[in-house]
Amino acid sequence: MGDWELRPASWADVEKVAELRAVVMRPDLERLGRYDEHRVRQRLRDSFEPAHAWTIEVGDDFAGCVALRPAEGVYWLEHFFLDPRLHGRGIGTAVLGRLLERCDREGAVVRLNVLQGSAARRLYERHGFTVEAEDPVDVFMVRAVTS
Repeated sequence: MGDWELRPASWADVEKVAELRAVVMRPDLERLGRYDEHRVRQRLRDSFEPAHAWTIEVGDDFAGCVALRPAEGVYWLEHFFLDPRLHGRGIGTAVLGRLLERCDREGAVVRLNVLQGSAARRLYERHGFTVEAEDPVDVFMVRAVTS
């Protein structure tokens, strides 16, 4: 799995996270006919809240990002991106597991949305997320409190 850690995010991280988002989401957005080189980055810039986000570091290098935004009695898992060169090494599973342990301790429901056809959906399903609703582009998932 490699040595990884979460570091609190800051506004200084927004451009590298926006760039990683563009790289990670491009294949799925292109498949859905929704890729726009500017928009994919700007949507991150417009919604990034460092107070609720962490960067993922492997060794001393930036490797990804994840956010857990509180909203009306739930958390929204957002901006979960990992450098594609690190996929399949268990890092995403470990990061998600750590965040969900925190949510379980708090008794919090977690929600997210993932693009239709994204491989990330399988990761979320392995961690107990179920489909709540979907449309032609997004799948909205929820994970109830576990004990």
